[in-house]
Amino acid sequence: MTGGGTIADTGKDGHTGPGVGDTGHGPPVLHVAGESGMLVEFGAIYAPGINRAVMAFDAALRADPTPGVIETVPTIRSVLVRYDPLALAPAALEARLREMLAGRDWYAAPPPPGRKLWRVPAVYGGAAGPDLAEVADLAGLGEAAAVESHAGARQSVLMLGFAPGCAYMGGLGPEWDIPRRTGLTPSVPPGSVLVAIRQTVFPSTEMPTGWRRIATSPFRSFV
Repeated sequence: MTGGGTIADTGKDGHTGPGVGDTGHGPPVLHVAGESGMLVEFGAIYAPGINRAVMAFDAALRADPTPGVIETVPTIRSVLVRYDPLALAPAALEARLREMLAGRDWYAAPPPPGRKLWRVPAVYGGAAGPDLAEVADLAGLGEAAAVESHAGARQSVLMLGFAPGCAYMGGLGPEWDIPRRTGLTPSVPPGSVLVAIRQTVFPSTEMPTGWRRIATSPFRSFV
């Protein structure tokens, strides 16, 4: 079975795709993360406003770098700030982050500029998507309807992580609120299209997963 392709929106039109609603956020919370990290948490769940706040805050950190900060790592709902404690005192970094957080309403941030809309081809079902029938049943859809729903959804890239170039995308409609497996699939191939909890995971390398595989794409975001 083939579909028209998944769509990852990093897009210029400002559309962020359907989400679970802007609940579970605010105010931001600052956590110590080990000996050389601080975590700025904008919410407890995925919601479009939370993810936009993450992206805007990360962009601001990169635009005005603080000496001693090694890197920033945006996630679906938080930003990890890694720093060199020999070059930057934790108290000074905390003060800087709190000043930035107080400086604007990050939850009202627009989508990041310069985004692109990608149309990603994918083959659904069969050997390319061995879990499609199971996923369709969990979603309360027929296989053809599940393919149409997923392939036609405009999804935003929410974060990269777990494996090189592995994109977490969302958010899908409420029918896609299906759990991850309790067991682990030892390996899925590059280009697998994996779904759970109203999200799509799209790896570009072979990796283990507890998500269900419904399709495969020739597209690679990391080589």
